[in-house]
Amino acid sequence: MQKEKILIVGKNGQLGSALMNLTKEKTCELGDIPKYLENFEIKGFSSKELDITKKEEVIKIIKKEQPKAVVNCAAYTNVDGCEDDVDTAFLVNALGPRNLAIAAEEVKAKLIHISTDYVFDGEEEKKRVEFDLINPKSIYGKSKALGEEYVKNFCSRFFILRTAWLYGENGNNFVKTIVKVAREKGELKVVDDQIGSPTNVLDLSFVILKLLETEEYGIYHCSGNKQCSWYDFAVLIVKHFGVDARVFPCSTEEFKRKAKRPKFSVLENLMLKLTIGDYFRDWEDALISFAKKNKNIF
Repeated sequence: MQKEKILIVGKNGQLGSALMNLTKEKTCELGDIPKYLENFEIKGFSSKELDITKKEEVIKIIKKEQPKAVVNCAAYTNVDGCEDDVDTAFLVNALGPRNLAIAAEEVKAKLIHISTDYVFDGEEEKKRVEFDLINPKSIYGKSKALGEEYVKNFCSRFFILRTAWLYGENGNNFVKTIVKVAREKGELKVVDDQIGSPTNVLDLSFVILKLLETEEYGIYHCSGNKQCSWYDFAVLIVKHFGVDARVFPCSTEEFKRKAKRPKFSVLENLMLKLTIGDYFRDWEDALISFAKKNKNIF
């Protein structure tokens, strides 16, 4: 008997690759992997195998595969790059999710779409919950916000997961950058006036698998618990990876970037607490675990 399918779009990215790997396991440090996965074939697609910006291609492939669920891990996440290439930002981050939503609805599949804390302006110093009004300030944030709207409008079985400060073994991320620069230069400056919640990609992958077996549709905040500045984060990265380097604080004004960053970007995982439970670890605990696994790899 042929197994039903779950499709993971963007399989080679930071989240996609972690999710693909987790589906092959029986357990992880967060708990047992849901047993329902044994009844499914997990099929991943790279951007070359499935270009989410091409609607007809997306519909054709989704109709052919007839999945029970689609997880969209594909995104254009270069925040400053989005300011320079607005067209690509909206093609990938807005029209891509729209196309997947249309296709998922046609085959009655669930759709999990990954969004971001950048849909908020970050100007008010308070934790953001799922029902707070969004107000993106960057092209990246605006393109992701429009992607959310399209998913809500075109798919009736959707999960929108907003995450923040994501890091993992694959792809570019803050942890990798800090380890590399610290080892090469021995010292670095990091902004201390932007606050958020670092998120281990394992935690997010685990929550995706837990949500997929439910019909608890809607918007979810999915980030590590507790908060810190980028500077605090960098200090502990250097410490736990055993790098002999000094980290100095600086202001956002001193470290100018093209795209406006949210100053206070802490998400509260309220809807997880009210439904399946909040499986996210405190950010420092998750980082310590990650460093132990990857100290000799990075």
